[in-house]
Amino acid sequence: MFSHIMLGANDVQESKAFYDAVLGSLGHDPAVLDEKGRCFYLTESGIFALTQPIDGEPACNGNGSTIGFAADNTDAVDAWHAAGVASGGTTCEDPPSVRESRGNKIYLAYLRDPAGNKICAMYRM
Repeated sequence: MFSHIMLGANDVQESKAFYDAVLGSLGHDPAVLDEKGRCFYLTESGIFALTQPIDGEPACNGNGSTIGFAADNTDAVDAWHAAGVASGGTTCEDPPSVRESRGNKIYLAYLRDPAGNKICAMYRM
């Protein structure tokens, strides 16, 4: 459904370091920067990107927005969360844990990135 997701970042290098750590913990390569200073994580299933807002205003988080990253197991979710906290992210919501919805179990962890965006790692059990 999605070709890419782009988030605003006030400091692209700081956000790149954060996302290199959290996405690296899920097995993704470090991002590449383009000539405009934008940051891209290129995968077979889509692109995740970071940029300073083109309108010159500060980046801000979307209230009610969450971007979720797929994990292969609960250990990967825990490693993602630990890498994020160690790289300048802040934990939010409950600690990494199992949640149930309509008979399905999922293992989730949530963080705020350096720009305040809410992100999640999820493993479908």
